[in-house]
Amino acid sequence: MPTTSREIHLVDRPTGQPTLAAFALRTVPVPDPGPGQVIVENSWMSVDPAMRGRMRDVPSYVPPFQLDQPMEAMAVGRVVASNSDAVPVGISVVHRLGWRDVSVLDETQVRPVDLDRASPPDYLGVLGHTGLTAYAGLKRIAPVAPGDVVFVSGAAGGVGTVAGAVARKLGASRVVGSAGGPEKARRLVEDFGYDAAIDHRAGEVRQQLAEAAPDGIDVYFDNVGGEQLQAAIGALRLHGRVALCGQISSYNATAPVPGPNNLGLAIGRRLSLRGFLVFDHQDLVDEYVELALAWIADGSLRNEHTAVQGLENAPQAFLGLLRGENTGKMLVRIDGS
Repeated sequence: MPTTSREIHLVDRPTGQPTLAAFALRTVPVPDPGPGQVIVENSWMSVDPAMRGRMRDVPSYVPPFQLDQPMEAMAVGRVVASNSDAVPVGISVVHRLGWRDVSVLDETQVRPVDLDRASPPDYLGVLGHTGLTAYAGLKRIAPVAPGDVVFVSGAAGGVGTVAGAVARKLGASRVVGSAGGPEKARRLVEDFGYDAAIDHRAGEVRQQLAEAAPDGIDVYFDNVGGEQLQAAIGALRLHGRVALCGQISSYNATAPVPGPNNLGLAIGRRLSLRGFLVFDHQDLVDEYVELALAWIADGSLRNEHTAVQGLENAPQAFLGLLRGENTGKMLVRIDGS
């Protein structure tokens, strides 16, 4: 059993764009597992935009990260010591205590995964909360009906690359995505099944969306907020639906960000705008995973991820995510193998 573990601690609460100075790599002792506990050596961990919010000491739907304590993320690893009858040594599990080489967990905090059926990146991406977020948003929150035109912002990210495929599976007749830069826009169409792509860095989103969906849209999956939410509201048709998933355009803002100034359109067009958290839709896990495994097998759902090697480079991966350097899910490979 390992006797020490490296951990990434939050040591400062940044204002605006975070820097590496907010993080510290520390080595700590690993205790023996207590009753009902297991020790997990981690191999992969997730990096997510929502972690930026937890760096602030403000009330939210999850507690903030504590200073001089390890950060947290979904991770996959192998049980190397166990004081639990339910979780034996040798199995692979997924859990929420990433940002460290070794995690000490209660048996209720781990979920076994079958690495013969899917890879660790799968369980952190298309088969994990990332994929479920896309599915819940388009199946339940802003349900896609056959023939709908769907617009997805942040379409080249982890959730966005899945959302385009899910929208198509649910019957969308046209799927439009936005991304930053011409290469990502190209890949949306060539690799991820989008019918049209908007490069939000290349010009006004409203005009590009009008060209990509000249008759308007029925569903908008929002990962970005800001200008793109405003453009989507303007393009939505009667009884349009919006799934409010993320607001990454404002995560590093140092002052309140103005909301869309065209919300009055929601009244006459009878629009529905609904925020959601994936944690509230765990009842869809089994249904979604079975569908996703079949879609992966037939090639209609692609598991795209950007991998950074080494726990010590996890802060760089996080900062890169906020700068939009990833295509698909941003992951850190911890084990070095």
